[in-house]
Amino acid sequence: MGHLAQGERGVRSEHGSGRASPPQDVLDVYARPYDSARPVVCVDEAGKQLIGDVREPLPGRPGSLAKEDCHYVRGGMANLFMAFEPLAGKRHVEVTERKTSVDIGRER
Repeated sequence: MGHLAQGERGVRSEHGSGRASPPQDVLDVYARPYDSARPVVCVDEAGKQLIGDVREPLPGRPGSLAKEDCHYVRGGMANLFMAFEPLAGKRHVEVTERKTSVDIGRER
């Protein structure tokens, strides 16, 4: 597997095809020893729907489970951006109300 130049992102493939590396090559990256000069950083984002209860859930009692209504109130969306450095055990999560190119660019 090739090495990345400073400022490049991703796992460089030596296949020369421009396609992503096979999964085993990616897993090999995580097996490398920690190097603070060349950290392995993973970045991901996900949208999550926010929901609320229509009625208060009923707490459980002895011999009976807690009960929740299947109906819900929509509360919009939230977007989560995560940067994770697995070999150093570090992660950063940012939650935003919308997913714009500015939000994505700021986190990457």
